[in-house]
Amino acid sequence: MDVAKAWRYSGGVFVWGCNNLNLALVHPQKQQHSCWRWSSSSQTRRPISWSVVCGIMLFALGLISLFTGHVASDLEWYSHRLVNKSLFHKLDGGSRTPVDVWKSQLSKFYFGCSERSRHFAPAVRERLSNGYLLIATSGGLNQQRTGITDAVVVARILNATLVVPELDHHSFWKDDSDFVDVFNVDWFISSLAKDVTIVRRVPDKVMRSMEKPPYTMRVPRKSEPEYYLDQVLPILLRRRVVQLTKFDYRLANNLDEGLQKLRCRVNYHALRFTKPIRNLGQRLVIRMQKMAKRFIAVHLRFEPDMLAFSGCYYGGGDRERYELGEIRKRWATLPELSPDEERMRGKCPLTPHEVGLMLRALGFKNDTYLYVASGEIYGGEETLQPLRELFPNFYTKEMLASGELKPFLPFSSRLAAIDYIVCDESDVFVTNNNGNMAKILAGRRRYMGHKRTIRPNAKKLSSLFMARDKMGWDTFAKKVKSCQRGFMGEPEETKAGRGEFSEYPASCICRKPFKYSSMENNHDNDQNSDRVPIVSQANSGYKHNSDDQGEKKLQSPEKTRAGEEPVAIVENTDNDDFLSD
Repeated sequence: MDVAKAWRYSGGVFVWGCNNLNLALVHPQKQQHSCWRWSSSSQTRRPISWSVVCGIMLFALGLISLFTGHVASDLEWYSHRLVNKSLFHKLDGGSRTPVDVWKSQLSKFYFGCSERSRHFAPAVRERLSNGYLLIATSGGLNQQRTGITDAVVVARILNATLVVPELDHHSFWKDDSDFVDVFNVDWFISSLAKDVTIVRRVPDKVMRSMEKPPYTMRVPRKSEPEYYLDQVLPILLRRRVVQLTKFDYRLANNLDEGLQKLRCRVNYHALRFTKPIRNLGQRLVIRMQKMAKRFIAVHLRFEPDMLAFSGCYYGGGDRERYELGEIRKRWATLPELSPDEERMRGKCPLTPHEVGLMLRALGFKNDTYLYVASGEIYGGEETLQPLRELFPNFYTKEMLASGELKPFLPFSSRLAAIDYIVCDESDVFVTNNNGNMAKILAGRRRYMGHKRTIRPNAKKLSSLFMARDKMGWDTFAKKVKSCQRGFMGEPEETKAGRGEFSEYPASCICRKPFKYSSMENNHDNDQNSDRVPIVSQANSGYKHNSDDQGEKKLQSPEKTRAGEEPVAIVENTDNDDFLSD
């Protein structure tokens, strides 16, 4: 009986087994050590020796060991991913458990970690530094905050002594406040002493020794460290003092981990507001907390300058076009924009009414307390009225502080700082655009424990708001929840390194190891002291959803009471999305 098996390859026959089983049985002494052989019409090779076979087997075992060792070393990582995936499935509707719109169930597994490593060299002393770096910031409070943060990092790159940065007095807001009026300068200098040497001013003897005034230059936006070393350092060494102007977003987004952590130490620890600002801000927080166990802070950003900058249209006719057009002339370089195209791209702020509808659709009841952080609202009380009707417990800093605000009223940066404190301390923070304050606070709230931060998915909400009169309330709410998947401030809804570092400070977010059993129980037993920090590699794909309720028709806001569903008044306005500047 012939039991040979053959696979043809390039004209030869690869034979497995023996050609004749009977021959092998009759003449056992003629059996070979191996019956693998190469058969060809032109030649015959010797059987492969056992030593070769053993070598192949050992090589295969080595590959298997390498693979299994790799899997074992990454076992913890895989277990984290599996548990996270399971939990995400649960939160996304894989079970009937309602989603907590007030707090992320994953937030307890993450914490801010910006400590300097032991390999991070100490600051260069003033007399040994390469010179003095002057920084002139630009824009409003939070835009200037990014400039101050990057100024410290640039001084570190250049081995320079940093002079306390100058705040912008000539921007749209016309605020004469200096650094010492907004930030605690002594704390700023001392808390960063191990990283960068900072002084209040260039010493007089250095200024007197200079033959020319300080060299002034403006670097390109998001310049790499190499640019500063190649273009700025030679001038600094030659002139001893260099001033960088319009300093906002002038440093690259992605830096090495040591410099990224320095950014976090500056932004989240060294930049502390002055005592008068902190005291008033905390008093407002306490007053909100006394009225409600938890509250939402909404940054409406519906001021005339924002709407003008966005190029959007809100149905106000020729008067609106003229008023916003005049403001828009202040930015000579702004291009002509199509309001409809900007709305579809998600570049227009939601109206206060639409913000309220989004929140009610997500599940916040109309007895929820709202703190509204905003300047002058375009359209005044008429624009705010629909939001007030959806959330009657509506408060602003003016309503909570009144007379206490009087010393701060002439200074927009100090007023913005008070709003910043209350928004940071809120249980939920809602942004209405992707501007500087929204990014800075979103990043800070991630760093401080991933407190819930909601940002509208304006691209998808745009068409939904325009069609809201064609559906019942529950259908509308279901669609809003679907639109907001991935926009609820969950720890892993955004990939690491994507977006501005101020908004996604991935290098400064660490993950706590956890056990499977802790996923369901012991929600309040986490202690940082007994956790080993693991740098989180945030992943996209988290999806948020809420349970759907029976459909009801949209009602009029005047008739809503606590616990009832809100209204969507039918309007022919094109006010759908938030602005990204």
